[in-house]
Amino acid sequence: MSRVGKQPIAIPSGVDVTVGQGQVSVKGPKGQLMERIPAEIGISVEGGQVKFERPNDRKPTRALHGLARALVANMVKGVTEEFVRELEIQGVGYRAEAPGKKLVLSVGHSHPVELVVPKGVQVSVENNVNVKISGADRQQVGQFAADVRSVRPPEPYKGKGIRYRDEHVRRKVGKAGTAGGG
Repeated sequence: MSRVGKQPIAIPSGVDVTVGQGQVSVKGPKGQLMERIPAEIGISVEGGQVKFERPNDRKPTRALHGLARALVANMVKGVTEEFVRELEIQGVGYRAEAPGKKLVLSVGHSHPVELVVPKGVQVSVENNVNVKISGADRQQVGQFAADVRSVRPPEPYKGKGIRYRDEHVRRKVGKAGTAGGG
């Protein structure tokens, strides 16, 4: 039995879980999410819990069992408390701003880079260098944070770039100076 898949998910008050044909819909105070679940996995909502069952013990089915449970658990958590990713920008003159549904990054390119914020994701910028990305869908929040970071990943020599708040960037030593210079 899958260690992840066999654990039921407790449904908090104010959250409604609906199971359809191969789909699970979760509605809560922070929004509504829908996700397709593999057909092999049986899902039942009973007694304030969501339970998952699998028909056999083959390796692909075991993997899908844990995946289905993790997806629904993230949906339940997302509609009750939003997922948050925080980024920080380091570098002289590097900054960000969030006018409307766009994120504008000035990070050393010849032009400002504009990213359109996806529906269901909120972006706020503090002190021009701290970017906070939040939303109910964990996949969307993580993907948009990765897209923002990929505009200017942190480089190892001076540490300039966009990094996650809790990310540690290993610094490298630059070239050693020559003594004679000849």
